[in-house]
Amino acid sequence: MSLDKEQVKKIAHLARLKIDDADVEAYANNLSSILHLVEQMNAVDTEGVVPMAHPFDAVQRLREDVVTEENQRDAFQAVAPKAEDGLYLVPKVIE
Repeated sequence: MSLDKEQVKKIAHLARLKIDDADVEAYANNLSSILHLVEQMNAVDTEGVVPMAHPFDAVQRLREDVVTEENQRDAFQAVAPKAEDGLYLVPKVIE
């Protein structure tokens, strides 16, 4: 599928993009190339191919979930401008 200049202008209008008239033909060529690639990918027979989340059959290495640092909340809140009941108080920004 190839796009003409008017189609590119319409797409740009719908996407609220400003495209210079001098660049419309280049956009048309680039978008047409992308659509042609999609057509090629759609033509490939994928019957029997199992969908996968990642191209590599990799497993995430997980570490043991252990505490490695002590709780320093009181020390951090001691130097905070405002804190109350373990929470940081900040100015209201939304009314």
